[in-house]
Amino acid sequence: MASTATLLAQEGDFPWQFLLLAVGAIIAVLLGIVFLIVLATYGKLWIQAWTSGAQIKMFDLVGMGFRKVRPNVIVNAKIMAKQAQLDISKKHGISTQRLEAHYLAGGDVMRVIRAIIAAQRARIDLDFDRAAAIDLAGRDVMDAVTTSVDPKVIDCPDPQRSGKNFLSAIAKNGVELKIRARVTVRTNLEQLIGGATEDTVIARVGESIISSIGSSLDHKAVLENPDRISKAVLERGLDAQTAFEIVSIDIADIDVGENIGARLQADQAEADTRVARANAEKRRADAIAREQEMKADVAKQKANLVLAESEVPIAMAGAFRDGNLRTK
Repeated sequence: MASTATLLAQEGDFPWQFLLLAVGAIIAVLLGIVFLIVLATYGKLWIQAWTSGAQIKMFDLVGMGFRKVRPNVIVNAKIMAKQAQLDISKKHGISTQRLEAHYLAGGDVMRVIRAIIAAQRARIDLDFDRAAAIDLAGRDVMDAVTTSVDPKVIDCPDPQRSGKNFLSAIAKNGVELKIRARVTVRTNLEQLIGGATEDTVIARVGESIISSIGSSLDHKAVLENPDRISKAVLERGLDAQTAFEIVSIDIADIDVGENIGARLQADQAEADTRVARANAEKRRADAIAREQEMKADVAKQKANLVLAESEVPIAMAGAFRDGNLRTK
């Protein structure tokens, strides 16, 4: 009886054990499939990161897929940073989370890393936070670092921006000078965020050149020493609150234009002549009108005289009738 009960108990437990085994097998198969999919999708990237010491876990790669972050961009950026011996520690360095955050904010991760590496090679102090801020501000951080190392030249005026090929300035003697200047600048990373752009530098330099020439007594002095103008412009600190540091200002070309002062004097003399002619014509017209008035007055007086003369015979005839007038 005991053996029979034991057998029935075993027979009653058997379906539950089988079900558990089947469920476990299905779960294991599903996990295996998921593992194979993950391995096929991220295995190559994880191996690249692991062999390069980039410190990126498989779970991080899977999480990037869910967060809609391109894992290859983050992996390549971190490998590049590691190979360049940048700090990629999680606490203070260029961590995976910081790279993901910059990517999700719409930044260019690879450009930021390249800029940091270029700055490091050039011994320029540029950390990840500042580089990322410059990139998110819409500035080309790589171009900024390049310009810091290799200054660039800006034409003043810039024909592509203003459509003008030269600056027009007038000395105190009235002679016009046509000038083209070249401004050498390098990026000021400290003021790149919020600093004024190239257009402001060009406008300030152009205004200062025109002002300096305008304060010169004679255009010949400017032609003899054009460097005096560039030195005076440099002393004004035109790069304040801009994203650039002015290295030098060079006068590339200077030509003599019109004698604006003489032309203005001639125009003024012509205007004065026209005014004098107008005044003379007015006086002549007034004289003619006065003459006509006087002629009319003379004719009126003559008419009065004739009228008075015509009354004399009448008066004499009346006197004869009245006996007031007798002949001897």
